[in-house]
Amino acid sequence: MNSPKGTIIVSEEVYYPAFSPDFPSLVAGLHGKKVAVWGHLRPDGDCIGSQVALVRVLRGMGVNAYAVNAHPIPYNLGAFVGDTPFYLSESPELPEPDETITVDCSTLDRIGSSAASLRGKILLAVDHHISNPGFGLKNWIDTDSAATAEILAGVFCDCGVRMDATTAQALYVGIATDTGHFRYPATSHRVFSLCSHLLDCGARPAEAAHELFEKESIGRLRLLTLFLESLEFHHDNRVCIGFIRHSMFGETGTDRSQAEGFVDFPRSIDSVKVAVLIEEQADGSYKGSLRSKRPSVRVDQVASAFGGGGHACAAGFECRSTLQEFKAKLLSLLEKTVSA
Repeated sequence: MNSPKGTIIVSEEVYYPAFSPDFPSLVAGLHGKKVAVWGHLRPDGDCIGSQVALVRVLRGMGVNAYAVNAHPIPYNLGAFVGDTPFYLSESPELPEPDETITVDCSTLDRIGSSAASLRGKILLAVDHHISNPGFGLKNWIDTDSAATAEILAGVFCDCGVRMDATTAQALYVGIATDTGHFRYPATSHRVFSLCSHLLDCGARPAEAAHELFEKESIGRLRLLTLFLESLEFHHDNRVCIGFIRHSMFGETGTDRSQAEGFVDFPRSIDSVKVAVLIEEQADGSYKGSLRSKRPSVRVDQVASAFGGGGHACAAGFECRSTLQEFKAKLLSLLEKTVSA
């Protein structure tokens, strides 16, 4: 992979004074080592963007870093990876790391089946989820940040790190997607300031928007149609639940990565305070994604009742009970949440 050759940005303000002073010594300690940068299951824009950026910056500083995921890169994010080395966790070609870093993982279990073997061995966890317990030996966790990519962008700017255009674009995509393209409450002055720096380094918002929103497949639109037809309204239309059966992927020629963002459609309905996407998985379990419009409507607390977590306005969980049982529990919890 080519070393980053982009602009060096030294910000006039220090974005992350609690984290940035540790970065030079962190990099120095990684020289001569193989470093796996893990992302979470079913990676999204912030996950992939953060992995791409951290791997590229580390490699540009002489560290043998590479990205690892349990699931493939989603169809609409491949254009932002460039020549960054990515491995699937089950690949026989995956190098054995000397050190492991996680990005955008609210818990260690979010990396998948490899979590058990890595417990207590995570050198650094970089994250912005309110439910993160701090499972790394070092933790860069800032719950006021809109995205993990925001944290990394801030640290890189603070430290005068050279970023190439691919790195800047990846960080921009991570920030843009996790702020709902600058619509969500976590969008801040710091977000816009950092995005301005990323544009100076070569980020291209128009190209990012094209790749994310203007390359829809026919199958994804058919899957969206089936999802919208499934919508149910509860608690005086303040809760909207939509379903994706596992068979729908076969019916539409899609995979589960192409359901990314569907939960935002019911969230946009005027009366809805909480939107839920329930997805049936191949093993018969269910995955829930919850979204609210305001931080005061704490969907992370609802997700925690099922062993999940996330943000105040965006959270998720997995459940292995029957649909009837967990749906009844979910609706009961949501009634209290939207009435608070």
